Amino acid sequence: MTHDFPEGFLTPSTTDRLVDVDERFVFDYNSYADDLGPGQSWSPWDDLEALMKGPEPRPDWVVTSSGAIDTELGILKTGKEADVFLVERADPHRPDEAVVMAAKRYRDTDHRTFHRAAAYTEGRSMKRSRDNRALKRKSSWGRIVAAGEWAVSEWGALRRLWELGVAVPYPVQIDETEIMMEWITHDGETAPRLAQVRPDRDLLGSYYEQLRDALGTMAQAGIVHGDLSPYNTLAAGDRLVIIDLPQIVDLVGNPQGMDFLLRDCANMCQWFRARGFEVDEQELFGDLMAHAF
Repeated sequence: MTHDFPEGFLTPSTTDRLVDVDERFVFDYNSYADDLGPGQSWSPWDDLEALMKGPEPRPDWVVTSSGAIDTELGILKTGKEADVFLVERADPHRPDEAVVMAAKRYRDTDHRTFHRAAAYTEGRSMKRSRDNRALKRKSSWGRIVAAGEWAVSEWGALRRLWELGVAVPYPVQIDETEIMMEWITHDGETAPRLAQVRPDRDLLGSYYEQLRDALGTMAQAGIVHGDLSPYNTLAAGDRLVIIDLPQIVDLVGNPQGMDFLLRDCANMCQWFRARGFEVDEQELFGDLMAHAF
């Protein structure tokens, strides 16, 4: 680039000043965008509204750096309504703080096959005034809420259950139809589904107590999983973690709420009995009703 200076502007003294630049103020400009490789993108964290981020206090492992990069690591699980991918989020200047998360991506309305959707959603209402305000403002979160996506339902369920202390993956963020959440592992690998494990009797007893406590907390809050089974419960060592919550049911507002709860109890108790641990779904259902009312 050349500059046209007025005649007489470049006197010897000014020329010397232009040439004699203090090197402390000289730097090279590098575009970080050039460093992004295939399957990489900038973390959208800074662009997300508060309601699109996980509840506070956040776990220490959540990376919130504005310079973090998300790297696709591959697909973890495929499903009828959504696929789950593994994504690493890392700040290049703090590589030791990198974390791998699970990104659940819902398909568009033309490719989703939720069965009996109306039965699950009956009785739901928008109870939070902040959602109503977001709708009126037509904010980013308001547009997601207005779309009525199943991702919104699961996001709300994860946030609420985490705050209640139920063992679910920590919800990191929601961005359109993608939920980024904690990757539940055991010994460095994805935790197996409960259906895949054969624990000893002591661990079976612990699992059942954890299940009863979790369902009791949910029932007391008026929440039913709606599709609970050993296939959407993870066995992370000695800890049970409940996943897949888009079809969450209102226990009181939904006319079939108690039926859904009884079915959840039956599905889980059947697995325990098959492992030689005698439990009764009617007894469990009765205990949960005592928590709810």
